[in-house]
Amino acid sequence: MSGHSKWHTIKHKKGALDAKRGKVFTRLIKEINVAARSGGGDPINNARLRKAISDAKAQNMPNDTIDRAIKRGTGELGGDTIEEIVYEGYGPGGVAVMVDTVTDNKNRTVGELRHVFSKNGGNLGEAGSVNWMFKKKGSIILEKGAKSEDDLMELVLGSGGEDLRDEGDSWVVTTAPEDFDTVLEAIKGAKLNPISAEIERIPENTIKLTGKEAQQMLKLYDALEDQDDVQKVAANFEMDESEYEAAS
Repeated sequence: MSGHSKWHTIKHKKGALDAKRGKVFTRLIKEINVAARSGGGDPINNARLRKAISDAKAQNMPNDTIDRAIKRGTGELGGDTIEEIVYEGYGPGGVAVMVDTVTDNKNRTVGELRHVFSKNGGNLGEAGSVNWMFKKKGSIILEKGAKSEDDLMELVLGSGGEDLRDEGDSWVVTTAPEDFDTVLEAIKGAKLNPISAEIERIPENTIKLTGKEAQQMLKLYDALEDQDDVQKVAANFEMDESEYEAAS
């Protein structure tokens, strides 16, 4: 399994990912804003906005906060203009790293990211330097035990999913980006609650890290996710379970 997906699974289970509600709300508001700006303010006709609203409600975000974020995105309310920018770089051991950001000040963002990379054994790269190593895929992580493998496989493939992988104590469903929403709705319709569900950048190949490089990479990963303008981080590392445990 790709390193970033494995790391996401562990952090979601421990409840450690974006533990502070304020940071959760900030990221979700930005996602709603950008989704509304790019695809319109009607969630029925905007799958990305529909997903963002669903995620916000799952975090108990007030409806008026959601509505304001949508209106800012569509231009009905004033506010700073924000834009999506993807940054690329390298971590310890030559690991490829992709950082999705939403920012109202790209000079600030790139400066902060450059500092985080250099402080943690990596460096910020040029546009296009590592993007070719990744493909966008829908990734839905489910706890084991809710359904048998055969039943879950039938549900996934029947709703348009690409694959179902056994990751020990969880299942990972993979979809094409355009089929993600349909597959997720089918899973929820079967009374299954995903640990996480998002469209991710999945690496074509991975680099195995151990020891100091593994710990440095996990610190870089966490430091990037802690940045206010960062929405998602993807990387092509993998490591043994003991390395994750040492970092927890």
